[in-house]
Amino acid sequence: MRVVVVGSGIAGAAAGYELARAGAEVVLVDSPIPGRATSAGAGIICPWSSRTDDPDWYRIAVAGTEHYRGLLAALAADGETGFGYRKVGALRLVSEAEAEDELRRVAERAAESPMAGEVELISARRAREVFPPLGHDGPAIHIPGAARLDGRAVRDAMRRAAVRRGARIVNGAAEIVADSAVRGVRVDDVFIGADAVVAAAGAWSPQLLEPIDVQVRVVPQRGQIVHLRLPGVETAGWPVVLPRSRHYLLAFDDSRVVVGATREDGAGFDHRVTAAGMAEVLGEALSVAPGLAGATHVETRIGFRPMGPDVRPLLGPVPQVAGMVVVNGLGASGLTIGPYAGSVAARLARQADPGIDLAAYDPLR
Repeated sequence: MRVVVVGSGIAGAAAGYELARAGAEVVLVDSPIPGRATSAGAGIICPWSSRTDDPDWYRIAVAGTEHYRGLLAALAADGETGFGYRKVGALRLVSEAEAEDELRRVAERAAESPMAGEVELISARRAREVFPPLGHDGPAIHIPGAARLDGRAVRDAMRRAAVRRGARIVNGAAEIVADSAVRGVRVDDVFIGADAVVAAAGAWSPQLLEPIDVQVRVVPQRGQIVHLRLPGVETAGWPVVLPRSRHYLLAFDDSRVVVGATREDGAGFDHRVTAAGMAEVLGEALSVAPGLAGATHVETRIGFRPMGPDVRPLLGPVPQVAGMVVVNGLGASGLTIGPYAGSVAARLARQADPGIDLAAYDPLR
């Protein structure tokens, strides 16, 4: 069978890769528009510390975290390694007053997931030893199983591996051709017939799907994320830092520290670095880690998160259009959930068992 995947961010690339591995004929349609969420995502994999209390979100977030083990092994077998995935642990910063309750909450979640490791409360001094720029003077919850990765690199690895297995990448603007069933996709006036189509176009999905009378409640949320460098400092093993706000800090192997990010509703697709955005991100970062004050600014990335009607992803078939599958609405959890959600979409496109109850993730809700 032939499946066209429209959008090759983290979820679309995963769908294409899984379909190619299953022996399907795959066409990945990509459009090099600025602001794709995967290109700007931080890359934190740590669902156990999240304060999100939706059990259906948590269930798929943990599934996404566990999916990485098999994905990394499959990519390695296809010759793809070195995309920044490393289990570095995370520090959830807490106050003395909330430490006991927060530790209990995180530990209860972690106990259900072997990947999380043994959660413990550590002192401010110990936290500063493992992440030297910190200025936090309270305790921290240490979650050893947390990981970080380079979303761009993982996406590109899946794309290359899919191509190696026979997938084809087409660049251009896509238009889905369908009536009661999908017929294919037109890309810049070239028609590509298909037995199924996976719509993985992120924040741009409404424009893709509305012409075939499919409504998805997705809007863009602008995120500005800052990359800093500490020349000569070995940062590879530094843990992810999760302050009491929604911001974060994480380090990579090249003396780079990533801090972010804004969550700007109503900005549309305005792809600009703004003074207010920079002030918010750097102000939050320096309030938590004043030791970063002398870091070099490397770049500021902008991504448009696809935000659905709630925190859960939009994932599943479209009943009124046979062969149409939607994977979207990943919000700020794209790099945690994306590869797993893409693999589920691939199974749906092949009419195979998705492996998860999708009722809570109805893409048309």
